Amino acid sequence: MNVSIITVFKELYDPFLQTSLLKRAQENNLVSFSVNSFFEYVRPKERIDAPTFGHGAGMLIKPLVVQQAIETQEKKYGDAFKIFFSPHGKKLDQRLLEVIARKFQEKKHLMLLPARYEGMDARVEEQYADEIISVGDFVLMGGDLPAMMLLEGLLRFIPGVVGKQESVQRDSFSGPFVDYPEYTEPVEWQGRVVPEIIRSGNYAVIEKWRQQQAVDRTIVGHFDWLRTQMLSLDQKKLVYRTVPAHYTVLMHDEVLIGPEKQVGTSSVMSIDIHDLARSSSTYGIKNYFIVTPLIDQQKIIKTFLEFWHEGPGVEYRENRHVALKIVDVQDSLDRVVESIEKIEGKKPLLIATSAQKGFAQAHQKITFYDQDLVWAQGRPVLFVFGTANGLSPAVIERCDYLLPPVEGLTDFNHLSVRSSCAIILDRWMGLNQSRV
Repeated sequence: MNVSIITVFKELYDPFLQTSLLKRAQENNLVSFSVNSFFEYVRPKERIDAPTFGHGAGMLIKPLVVQQAIETQEKKYGDAFKIFFSPHGKKLDQRLLEVIARKFQEKKHLMLLPARYEGMDARVEEQYADEIISVGDFVLMGGDLPAMMLLEGLLRFIPGVVGKQESVQRDSFSGPFVDYPEYTEPVEWQGRVVPEIIRSGNYAVIEKWRQQQAVDRTIVGHFDWLRTQMLSLDQKKLVYRTVPAHYTVLMHDEVLIGPEKQVGTSSVMSIDIHDLARSSSTYGIKNYFIVTPLIDQQKIIKTFLEFWHEGPGVEYRENRHVALKIVDVQDSLDRVVESIEKIEGKKPLLIATSAQKGFAQAHQKITFYDQDLVWAQGRPVLFVFGTANGLSPAVIERCDYLLPPVEGLTDFNHLSVRSSCAIILDRWMGLNQSRV
């Protein structure tokens, strides 16, 4: 199998290809490399680049130069799987590396075309690219480092390049979880000691410890990766046990009422009880609290819940019965916080949700990608939802964090609390398998 690399600076690859496993792969005839410069495909002193059309700075590599390079290399080594590099390309990850490795083994010829300057004429990518790769949401001076990164990751999947294929199969991102921490001699270093369990010799216990450590690392640092994976039921249970406990509360007190948005109390709706309970149960919420200080409203809710907890509702619709088992009624947000602290032994972190803008302190704001910031504190989490026209400023200001409003591509923003709850819980806790 051959890798053709067409670049502006071929000298960058000399030390890289003569190092470690890449060198050994060539010595063992597992793969060969052909590194050529774009300058080899033009006449002496002829430029390989030209100014971009239209307003804008920068030079682009000419399409005729790229065409000549591709046709020459494919004449030597056969049809190639061709990869270009650009910030607008597909984000490189372990799954994509596996796909490219399979394509390479099928075609036996891989061609990498890292650009420089402002890149290449867009028509070249349209004509030739089998894949356009980005290594992250940032810009480098050229595509050579991304090309080297791709090779480092890709060749690990080629049989024989890595000594033990098991180490590849257990790599971080080869499954749902990243790798566990590993240790070597000495037992104590800089006051830090290798965990005793690793030195116990009990392989079953060690394996269980390693699995939990991998889950811990993934949840705190790579939840976005984890949620794109297809998890088994056992893996879901393991993640659920590791993620801090989450709770929801629907406020019918200290909310904004009417056009004047006066702080007051709203009426409870049975559909809110049903739908928020179902959303909360789906995403593993331990308890869904409803807050109202009104005695008659509390009685109505309790009568409603008795039907589903103990009455005919138990047999009438089992799923609804299961969901509504997590519902609890309290007369204030303070009582909710006290209840959670009693269950968990720690006060919860409060996360407010609101379509309103402009009154929360900047340090309170988080996004739907900040699970690591919240979960690293090891405290239970309480999502605070508001009815009527939303939570009062006083409630939001007492919360530890504020999530941004749920928005679409229009300026319409009037979701029901039922919809908002489902969307927010899905963005925060939901699984969303990505394609391979």
